[in-house]
Amino acid sequence: APGAPAWRGGGGAGPGIASPDPEDLQLPIVPRTAEEAARVVRVTAPATDFSAPERFEDRPGGAATVRARATADAFSDPSANIGLEGRMNFNLGNGLFTKAWVSSPSSTTASDGLGPLFNTRACQMCHLKDGRGHPPGPGEEATALFLRLSRPSEVARDQASDSSGDPTPALAEEAERIAGWIASRPDPVYGGQLQTFSLPGIPAEGRLTIDYAERPITLAGGEVVSLRAPTYGIADPAYGPLSPDLMTSPRVAPQMIGLGLLEAIPASDILAHADPHDADGDGISGRANMAYSLDHRTPMLGRFGAKAGQPTIREQSASAFSGDMGLSTGLHPSGAGDCTVAQTACRGTPDGADADGVEVSDVALDLVTFYARNLGVPARRATGDREVLRGKQVFYAAGCPACHVPKYVTGRIEGDAAQSFQLIWPYTDLLLHDMGEGLADHRPENVATGREWRTAPLWGIGLTRQVTGQATFLHDGRARSLMEAVLWHDGEGRAAKDRIAATPKADRDALVTYLESL
Repeated sequence: APGAPAWRGGGGAGPGIASPDPEDLQLPIVPRTAEEAARVVRVTAPATDFSAPERFEDRPGGAATVRARATADAFSDPSANIGLEGRMNFNLGNGLFTKAWVSSPSSTTASDGLGPLFNTRACQMCHLKDGRGHPPGPGEEATALFLRLSRPSEVARDQASDSSGDPTPALAEEAERIAGWIASRPDPVYGGQLQTFSLPGIPAEGRLTIDYAERPITLAGGEVVSLRAPTYGIADPAYGPLSPDLMTSPRVAPQMIGLGLLEAIPASDILAHADPHDADGDGISGRANMAYSLDHRTPMLGRFGAKAGQPTIREQSASAFSGDMGLSTGLHPSGAGDCTVAQTACRGTPDGADADGVEVSDVALDLVTFYARNLGVPARRATGDREVLRGKQVFYAAGCPACHVPKYVTGRIEGDAAQSFQLIWPYTDLLLHDMGEGLADHRPENVATGREWRTAPLWGIGLTRQVTGQATFLHDGRARSLMEAVLWHDGEGRAAKDRIAATPKADRDALVTYLESL
């Protein structure tokens, strides 16, 4: 749009919202020539030959791909092509990402401002070694898994506030413009997220409880796999009874690799996979989520978060600083974080704002964003192994690539050569899909319904246990194995799940071997 700020990877019109063509909204992305567009079509075409690996399949992050380390640090290397200055900024961002914040006032003024309510003291306490978090075990406190909170509303304007209930007028106006926006609002007492930790003298909001029930599933050949079905609750609510219409959504911290490459995919390439009315009749109805960008003051395509509720890495990072640690930024300037106006003692505690009025400066937020954008994707392992190739064929035959789209070519981004025009293999369409009642949280987010989830990227999934010490999957970590994760698929994923359940065990084992190679 004329006069709009330059930004990367955003844009795109949701159903019913007046907007320019997605490419017009991506000002730094250089339009592809006809020859380049034809090349992109050729190299991103689905695989048809499973006798050998595809060209460049072993480098899922393109030129940014890093070596596959056999240690817990496999997700912690900077993208291979960011240069010396980029590595310096990456290391500075890493220092902020791993830093443990303290309460205010403190002699360490650059590190104070934590809370008063929070879920963790450092980013990496949730994103374990830059990988996935996992649900708490028996007797453990919940840190890497938390509950999003909201209440139903009749108007989008009620959702147009930050998690503490402070109004955001621009978001109020824009939310009402986005067709399909499902109105909701933070809980007026408990805010937008359950905080299970607090500073001395301030009660934590409550305890997250999880009860599991086992559900056995019998597969072809007689193999039995037990699915762990969780029920979530809030015990010992400290600020009064919970509302009967409180909606909750469990979220485990996702892995961090390759985020900048996902942000660099042209919005039009993502929207090309959307089929909201299932026009082709394949049972897959991917939809784009939309978000109002606080940075760019315009509706944008959502890409990040379990329901694609955030448009950019910077805004996702700022939201996490506020909701997870109670730290203010220029995008979420409340020093009280998620404390609501009903939590008077919480709102009255001192904050750690510096001369610029916030606890995390724009410089610090930009360094953390740079770090998150440039965590490298490890190289694939054993792409030519016979069992891996067999599993890849099972993956395709089951129809998994309909949502877990294997590859894209990123846009040519002005000022960012490292992530420009890279062939990448993230295995996601970044779209919303109805995943059935078993996975439903019944809590909407922007345009997403309570049964919809963003397709999770699969790159790096085989290194989960190596990096974090546990192999748990899905948005809340309920699945204890990759096969359990597959068998939780329902709704739009049911046909693919049923095909896999009916395939011989040797083929199912090969599928798992293939996924572990990603």
